[in-house]
Amino acid sequence: MALMECHFFSEALGMSTSMNVILPQQTRSQIGLEGKSSTDKHPVLFLLHGLSDDHTIWLRRTSIERYVASLGLAVVMPNVNRSYYQDMAYGLAYWTFISEELPALARSFFPLAEEREKTFAAGLSMGGYGAMRLGLSHPEQFGAAASLSGALDAVRVARERLSPAESSAIFGPLDEVAGSSRDLLHLLQGVEASEGPKPKLYQCCGTEDFLYQDNQRFREAAQGTGLDYTYEEHPGIHNWDYWDFTIQQVLKWLPLERKE
Repeated sequence: MALMECHFFSEALGMSTSMNVILPQQTRSQIGLEGKSSTDKHPVLFLLHGLSDDHTIWLRRTSIERYVASLGLAVVMPNVNRSYYQDMAYGLAYWTFISEELPALARSFFPLAEEREKTFAAGLSMGGYGAMRLGLSHPEQFGAAASLSGALDAVRVARERLSPAESSAIFGPLDEVAGSSRDLLHLLQGVEASEGPKPKLYQCCGTEDFLYQDNQRFREAAQGTGLDYTYEEHPGIHNWDYWDFTIQQVLKWLPLERKE
């Protein structure tokens, strides 16, 4: 695998920002690891961080580089600070950045596939919300989306999980979140009713996680649709032991072409 830290300017944010990128590399003599690649453009996973982290965290807390080596899968890990993947009411346009600008820029920098069937999103906690929002808002671009211990209830996050000042800066008026494009339950209904492509969805959460009940609400709504939806739960709390385990389950679940 090749690992790069990429610093670049974002027009959407109006400033420079960073992402870490893992690219497949075909290797045979590397001790302890056999990398796989192809001459085609690489399928890509946009892997999103949580509220208190940044673009470096997946590499620092898991073995994500080792886990994807045999899959021929590129991984793009961007930085969105504490934005909750929103175009903030009083702040920067992180949703525009993550949903529109970043995929286009990443593909201009690296040989990444453009087909939706080879484009995926996943994330933990706040990033689980971001990944699900990408899949549900842009099913024409993302073939699959996965949430690990996701903070999936934006209404509850805005009202209870953040301080009033931060919530106001990110979401603006609280009574405008429910039923909007920021509300995943609303997006689920829209995708189900649409005649366009529909993403595969994966959700997992630890049974002792403080977000467990929020995840159950999303689970009930998702299971009431006709979407290709997978739910798993395991003993666990909101920590990296759980996410290091479950990101491996996500990689097994992704609809990749797996060549022996």
